[in-house]
Amino acid sequence: MPETLNQTVDLQALKEKARALRLDILEMTTKAGSGHPSSSFSSVEILTALYFGGILRYRPKEPDWPERDRFIMSKGHAAPLLYAVLAHAGYFDRELLWTLRQVNSPVEGHPVQGRLPGLETTSGSLGKGISVGLGHVLGGRLNGLNYHVYVLLGDGECEEGQIWEAAMAAAHFKADNLIAIVDYNKYQETGPISREMALEPFVQKWQAFGWYVEEVDGHDIGALIESLQSVSAPLTHPASRITHHPSRIKHGVRAPGQPSVIIAHTVKGKGVSFVEADYTFHGRALTPEQAEKAREEILCG
Repeated sequence: MPETLNQTVDLQALKEKARALRLDILEMTTKAGSGHPSSSFSSVEILTALYFGGILRYRPKEPDWPERDRFIMSKGHAAPLLYAVLAHAGYFDRELLWTLRQVNSPVEGHPVQGRLPGLETTSGSLGKGISVGLGHVLGGRLNGLNYHVYVLLGDGECEEGQIWEAAMAAAHFKADNLIAIVDYNKYQETGPISREMALEPFVQKWQAFGWYVEEVDGHDIGALIESLQSVSAPLTHPASRITHHPSRIKHGVRAPGQPSVIIAHTVKGKGVSFVEADYTFHGRALTPEQAEKAREEILCG
């Protein structure tokens, strides 16, 4: 339950947390017989760093704490990951996870705000995350609150115009407490991003819209934490200038009033060899036989 930025973290413990989250995602989606395991797997280290790496400020027993940081899961189909993270963070009983997609269960196929504590927005219809995040930023200003808003985007949804309208607005309103993270796994439901609708030059697009950009290995928890610390810290804070990880690339210098985006290079289905980069697993669960093999790989990985 982090309350301050830059608390000491145990990277090995965080790697074990990531393993536990993958196992829970596998169990949830296999029991449900449906869901999005591969899209959840690719973002595991990102949310591990954010929730358990001393970045996000939150209080599970006080989920509506006004000064909490906000997390917006724009890629709502990765709901199994978000549910697992919230359970491990103490928002609700972990046993509730096994009711994923059951009739009348609050653990729905996509997050629905109000159904479970810790859900800041309803998502699943893609492309809305930055718009919602910017709304939280501007609302905080009106209420005199100082918090960060983190938005996890899928790369496929970055093909949508609303993403770029919101990006333009965020720069215009100098939303420097808005931080987007792109799960850049290079695949979407129907195939490779490069074939369906290429995003490159991706860094330059964000820069053209007025954002500060960093790139990072999306499965390197230490690099993710360093990048998140840097873009979350005030420009006068030493954390904003630290660069230790070779897998982290800083593009330019962050300026006052500038929103930030971290492009996290990931592998769709990370952790399970026969799921990795196989886009046909995008919206389907593993069979019980496949799940058993996947469980062994995750445990040994």
